[in-house]
Amino acid sequence: MGVEDLATLSIAARMGAGLSGEEMAFIIEQDSARDSFGNYRYRIYKDGALVARYWHDFRGDEHGIEFVTGKSDSWPVGRMTDFLEGGGPEPLTLSERAVAYMDQRT
Repeated sequence: MGVEDLATLSIAARMGAGLSGEEMAFIIEQDSARDSFGNYRYRIYKDGALVARYWHDFRGDEHGIEFVTGKSDSWPVGRMTDFLEGGGPEPLTLSERAVAYMDQRT
């Protein structure tokens, strides 16, 4: 598997229960393009539809989210490590707090 494959690898996040009781999956995909000290950017999908773009800086000090509706939020659910879990050898997923946050806003 090449670097480009890893950069666009999508991982299903933990499941959240919808209002009607059905399961909804969030999927997060990392954008492959990034400058050497640029932001990491991700696309977040809910049930296959793009709902938001998430970003964090190269150290994880700053982060934010931009919804397709035009709304944005700095520092959703606290620190970047409170929003994303995994990375490195572990699959990248949304944290439980991030799933709850996304459920409330999408």
